[in-house]
Amino acid sequence: WRLKADEIAYILRNSNAKTLFTTPRYAALALDAATQFGLDNLFLVGGEDKHFSSYEMTLQAQPSTRINDESLGRDMLYSSGTTGRPKGVKNVLPDGDVGTIPPVMGYLTKIYGFDTQTINLTPAPLYHAGPLRYSMCVGHTGGFNIIMENFEAEAALALIERHRITHAELVPTMFVRLMKLAPELRRKHDLSSLKLVAHGTGPCAPEVKKQIIEWLGTILEEQYGGTEGNGLCAISSTEWLAHPASVGKAVVGKLHIVGADGRDVPVGENGLVYFEGGPRFEYHGDANKTAAAYSPEGWSTLGDIGYVDHEGYLYLTDRESHMIISGGVNIYPQEVENVLINHPAVQDVAVFGVPDADFGEAVMAVVQPTDMAQAGPLLAQDLIDYCRAQIAHFKCPRAVDFSDSLPRHETGKIYKRLLKDQYKDKA
Repeated sequence: WRLKADEIAYILRNSNAKTLFTTPRYAALALDAATQFGLDNLFLVGGEDKHFSSYEMTLQAQPSTRINDESLGRDMLYSSGTTGRPKGVKNVLPDGDVGTIPPVMGYLTKIYGFDTQTINLTPAPLYHAGPLRYSMCVGHTGGFNIIMENFEAEAALALIERHRITHAELVPTMFVRLMKLAPELRRKHDLSSLKLVAHGTGPCAPEVKKQIIEWLGTILEEQYGGTEGNGLCAISSTEWLAHPASVGKAVVGKLHIVGADGRDVPVGENGLVYFEGGPRFEYHGDANKTAAAYSPEGWSTLGDIGYVDHEGYLYLTDRESHMIISGGVNIYPQEVENVLINHPAVQDVAVFGVPDADFGEAVMAVVQPTDMAQAGPLLAQDLIDYCRAQIAHFKCPRAVDFSDSLPRHETGKIYKRLLKDQYKDKA
């Protein structure tokens, strides 16, 4: 819902969507996107508009008898690619009817004890795979979801007290904001109903996680996985205290840490993280990107770099791709670079993530201007505004710096690691 109309239209076109559902708040945005694509099968939930059919009235007109095909189906979430435009992550459809759930969701349902008594707080956006599927698990087992439209730290604590929340899934940015509350505000609310707090979707500073455990107790559960659903690691608070900074052991799929030669590296050495035996996926309409995610053995990777210790715990150290995780949301620099490079004052540009106390990472742009004399705060703000006018605001740089040249290999590949190292202490 934070995307611009042309970004939504691209997803409609790429997925060959047949129907679009929206609410009155986003009716104009949805209509603009649908018009660009040429889609006229539009439904409005909770309102009336001459351009849309009523979801409620259409639903009432449907037969109450069972249908022949009761297969569960899957979401196909769009996760941006390094080529700039998002790619739909298409998983293998589950066998069986609506009583069947995919392996990763099945694991979460079992290990986290979701049942009809579960009251779950979802403060993160449902367009993200983690919050969406976590909430789906709760709904699937008959539990109850409390959805926050926007996260606000003390409001979340008030909801936990008011609704006697038993489960919640947060992102590290939310932990930071909770810990910045005055201690008396944290003590003000009764959180005794909480049985489990899950988190993932990006790196959590060890000191922050330790503070959360000290405050809430050993009810934190961390997962490492991706929209692709090709594998999952998990770690409890107790395990994490014994293995600080680890994201856990594999619970769906088997881990392999692979070196540049394509072979497993020894324990303790860095390599590309692969899952063996996890659910298969593909990037919709992009055979090359799909093939690049798989090894000759059929193992799949999310592009993360890490190592395992002697007990099989995984530690992530870097990402092969230049994906930025800001506030738990994936941002791919190429998409932002593709916008900024079209500005008449930009000769070359590199976008990357820098450390940020609140969001984990923040989007940073280094620009080589066509005229170095123009470099300065006015041009920096102009570039940020230019970007925000074309793509979702959360993707756009929060800071812009200037250089008379960018570090590129003779093949044209930019050395972003050099830039990340240069700016990591200036964020």
